[in-house]
Amino acid sequence: MTELTRALLDAAAELLAAHGSRGLRMAEVAAKVGVSRQTVYNEFGNKERLVQAVALHKTAEFVDGIRARLLDTPDPLEGLRLGIGFAFDLAEVDVLVKSILGGTNAEDLLPLLTTRGRPVLTLATSVFVQHIRRHWPAVPDARVHLIAETIVRVALSHLLTPSSRRVEAVVGVTEALLRGPDGVAG
Repeated sequence: MTELTRALLDAAAELLAAHGSRGLRMAEVAAKVGVSRQTVYNEFGNKERLVQAVALHKTAEFVDGIRARLLDTPDPLEGLRLGIGFAFDLAEVDVLVKSILGGTNAEDLLPLLTTRGRPVLTLATSVFVQHIRRHWPAVPDARVHLIAETIVRVALSHLLTPSSRRVEAVVGVTEALLRGPDGVAG
């Protein structure tokens, strides 16, 4: 990713948090970075693609932090606990995520995680697929994808409706899904 692309995505994220996607103006993104409006259009094509690119850029920040914790922690369930905890902690301080989850523009932006959330779901799921394959190689491929996607969906559910034991809930569901018919994690 070029420095220009990153700057445009960061500027758009800040403006999305403040104004939602309906209030986002390509000219404001351009002005914030010091380029022409045409440059923003050349980079992203249209506003919808820019908003989707911001969603994927933000998701990548979360995924990179989760991946680092999964790789740096020898115990696979503790890695999962630390990775999910990182995501929840980042969500509490990230202005765009806070806006999506409960700000004035929540209704405008929430589809990025729900009805139009497939790209985010796919990217986030991929990190857990890798983790499961690395630590539980006997788990069949179809089940790996089911477990990984369930991790992301349960985590998103807890982001949307927080609970005091949200990290443990995600890890508990994961442990239950990993258990084979004999009650032992696969």
